[in-house]
Amino acid sequence: MKKETWKELPLGCVNVHPGNSRENLTGTWRSGLKPEFIAEPCIHCMFCWLYCPHFAIIVEDGVMKAINYNYCTGCGLCAEECPTKPKSIVMVKEEVKLAEGGKK
Repeated sequence: MKKETWKELPLGCVNVHPGNSRENLTGTWRSGLKPEFIAEPCIHCMFCWLYCPHFAIIVEDGVMKAINYNYCTGCGLCAEECPTKPKSIVMVKEEVKLAEGGKK
């Protein structure tokens, strides 16, 4: 049996709506933990911004301002890479509120 070359393989995983990442909120995937920003010890090194895979760190004028929880998945990389002691970003347990059921 002859294997196909890369040119012969069928197309797959085609993004028919490119540029839609702002619409795909990833915050609902959060792990049960969420980062909490503590401004006082922050030295604005931007390690949190650099390592965040979901661009959930809000920076204004070169200063870390907040975390956008619409995109944060709770991976903890921002807290792990924070060099300050005490940490400027700590992971805290997130209370998940379930939608109320239809029971009356």
